[in-house]
Amino acid sequence: MSIDLTQCSAVQLLAMYRSAQVSPVEVTQAVLARIHQTQPVLNAFCLVDEEAALASARQSETRWQQWRQSGAPVRALEGVPASIKDLILTRGWPTRRGSHTVNPDQAWEVDAPVTARLREAGAVLLGKTTTPEFGCKGETNSPLTGITRNPWDPSKTPGGSSGGAAAAVAAGLGPLAVGTDGAGSVRIPAAFCGNVGLKPSFGRVPAYPLSPFGSVAHLGPHTMSVRDAALMLNVMAQPDARDWTALPYDPRDHSVGLEDGIRGLRLAYSPTLGYAKNVHPEVAAAVDKAVTQLAALGAHVEAIDPGFEDPLDISIGLWFAGAYTLWSDLSEAQRELTDPDFAAEAALGERLDRSALHQLTMRRGLLGSHMRQFMQRYDALLTPAVAVPAFDAKPAGHQAWTDEAMLGWTPFSYPFNLTQQPAISVPCGLTQAGLPIGLQIVGRMFDDATVLRVARAYESVHPVPRPTLA
Repeated sequence: MSIDLTQCSAVQLLAMYRSAQVSPVEVTQAVLARIHQTQPVLNAFCLVDEEAALASARQSETRWQQWRQSGAPVRALEGVPASIKDLILTRGWPTRRGSHTVNPDQAWEVDAPVTARLREAGAVLLGKTTTPEFGCKGETNSPLTGITRNPWDPSKTPGGSSGGAAAAVAAGLGPLAVGTDGAGSVRIPAAFCGNVGLKPSFGRVPAYPLSPFGSVAHLGPHTMSVRDAALMLNVMAQPDARDWTALPYDPRDHSVGLEDGIRGLRLAYSPTLGYAKNVHPEVAAAVDKAVTQLAALGAHVEAIDPGFEDPLDISIGLWFAGAYTLWSDLSEAQRELTDPDFAAEAALGERLDRSALHQLTMRRGLLGSHMRQFMQRYDALLTPAVAVPAFDAKPAGHQAWTDEAMLGWTPFSYPFNLTQQPAISVPCGLTQAGLPIGLQIVGRMFDDATVLRVARAYESVHPVPRPTLA
């Protein structure tokens, strides 16, 4: 029976490379063929560099041959295909940020930290995945690249802003993808596309340059499995002196302890966070069932709300301030080229005076302190990842841009950008229409390992499903 190499996780591929069952070149060729097949439908990539990917794969194949002959060290992601979200600098490729305002005809000589670490670990970089303009929203469309679609149902959005990354992983266009998360932009598309999406603790993954949206912005992995997420985090979290906000380097191997189970762990379960009023009934039922399964694995689960009010206005206000900062640097001619959704965000940000912005920052601090104290009693907090299944994919500017339109449908994601806690979305079921549903696991600040451990325990009894896109 032949193996569909595009459906193999990074951990599976590395095992097959070790046994010489397949080669990195074969895998890369299969993935590139799959990209060509699906790109007209999904539009997950804005750039594919087939020549560079195959050259990298050939180098990895040689290294695996050397390892089998002499035991030469093999790097952590040697020969595994991966993609980079088009907000992240990548040497030799334009970083357009989903925007007509970025001139591609300039020197692109710098790798962001995460790009550099993936190269050093031997990953085969395929290209850049799509993003809305400047990563400004939770769906992936832009005037530059058009609409990106969901592999489970191309009439639906993959979410955003890492929608291209999530669609790529779900469709078998490389098992690893780098995303960013400023208000849910890793976890939203992971939930909508049925992937694993991790937002690590802020500063765990170094960033350069820092996001114009400030300290709500995280970098994290999109993967086919929790094991892959742990493997990828090990690489992404390597230190880089360019990020002065980065946490002290932790040499922990996140794969160690992943299989320890959750017997005796204390898990809080909040199906609404105390304020979410419009959770889709199928989402609520699937998450409730997932929590029951975690309790059956030996965790002590307590139904309790963490006790804070909806911080939507804090998240939106800080985000809009960042949008206005970007807008201020654009010429009038450039502004005419922008996504109307981004322009609306910038206009709202312009209205914030210094006093209002300071008040938002102070309230954010109170929320962070509250959650640090709440999490002293629990190892993790369980919630839905997103309140609704994936909705229709539409072009940029398809609706009036309000707070509710931007983030009101994802009330579980943005609070934990404000608090900077680690959080992961793992698939926990499908709707009757066949769309994925995500369970969110939120950890104590800096305790990414326990988040991964709980996610892996759930995955062990509920494997990640795969779409059947032809």
